[in-house]
Amino acid sequence: TCSVRGKAEVKALGKLRMAVARKRQKNPSLIVGAIGCMVQRLKEQIFNEVKGLDFAAGTGSFAEIPELIESLQTHKAPVSRFSIHTDADNALDKHQLGDISKFVTILLGCNRKCAYCIVPFVRGSEWSRAGKDIVKEVKQLVDNGVKEITLLGQSVMSYGKTNSVWEENHFSKRGYREPLPRLFEELDKIEGLLRIRFMSGHPSGCTEELARAMSEIPSVCEHMHLPVQSGSDRILKLMGRGYTTDDYRRAVELLRSKMPDISLTSDIILGFPSETLVDFEMTRSFVNEIRFDNLYIFKYSPRPNTRAAEWDDDIPEKEKLRRNHILLADQDKNGLAINKALVGSSLECLVEGRSLRDKLRWAAKTRTNKTVIFEIPETFTLTPGELVQLEITRAMPQTLYANYQIK
Repeated sequence: TCSVRGKAEVKALGKLRMAVARKRQKNPSLIVGAIGCMVQRLKEQIFNEVKGLDFAAGTGSFAEIPELIESLQTHKAPVSRFSIHTDADNALDKHQLGDISKFVTILLGCNRKCAYCIVPFVRGSEWSRAGKDIVKEVKQLVDNGVKEITLLGQSVMSYGKTNSVWEENHFSKRGYREPLPRLFEELDKIEGLLRIRFMSGHPSGCTEELARAMSEIPSVCEHMHLPVQSGSDRILKLMGRGYTTDDYRRAVELLRSKMPDISLTSDIILGFPSETLVDFEMTRSFVNEIRFDNLYIFKYSPRPNTRAAEWDDDIPEKEKLRRNHILLADQDKNGLAINKALVGSSLECLVEGRSLRDKLRWAAKTRTNKTVIFEIPETFTLTPGELVQLEITRAMPQTLYANYQIK
């Protein structure tokens, strides 16, 4: 379950109630449990929200699920655990076999405490996993066919800054001193790992060394998800983001100086308390100035326990939606222009599988994280995880279309 936005909680509660109803009607022996951030926030209240729920586990209690189920079967009563994060959870194998791309958590929790964000309350303070544990996990994934990993953290560039992640005798051949570039370097040594991605970023983490590492290490992709949230310095200060629009500009300039073809994606929150039309127009202007490859736009919704929840949610939903439509239209223009510039180029793409919308076509991802749709001759076969060269023939705001280049 997710707790970042109220809508996510409403959907999760609805699905849990449906699961409990299905259990009652068709399979009384079925065990229905809820885990994750929403559970961590609600704690025992989750059993009032979902009558008939069997067990609940917080964000650091996944490793205890077998014990919870055993207790449930013994005592025939709902059970729960609500710890934040633990070493036992770190050792838990959460991966299913078969995918070519996997997410690997390297940083738990968050220390930033942005005014609108519930994550620190349900995930706790930052804690970074040991580098050797991450390398071991990724090696196991690659041995099972994974070709691409995405390193995860709420503020992933803070990896290794609040606790030690490397042994004293560990050193970088490239001279990296920062923990995240050193992790890139170690992961790049894993034979068979083709691509490394990471998210989500923060402008304060865009250091010279990080940009250098991204440009030097072959498997690290030229893409960064770097949430800006607003183009108004006044709103950024209210949000407690810890940077100005000028700080963000400098981060983008640094990244583009090292990797001219880097793709940048971002998040925007619209309708934050007291956001005026002037603030919104500043955001529009900033988005059009930076020219993001893609933009994820969210309408503000208050979250419990956050500072912003105490403020008046004074922007009507209708106005939030209007601003959302305007910014989406701006982004469609920017995304289309950026993608059109790629028409005629040949790009290395990682085959993901058949297109979800058209099984006669295939889908792949560029190094810059763009989706490419293409066809192959009937006599050819492809396997997910292959690298192919694709000639881009057509562009849409979020999708590229291509011809398969026969070797």
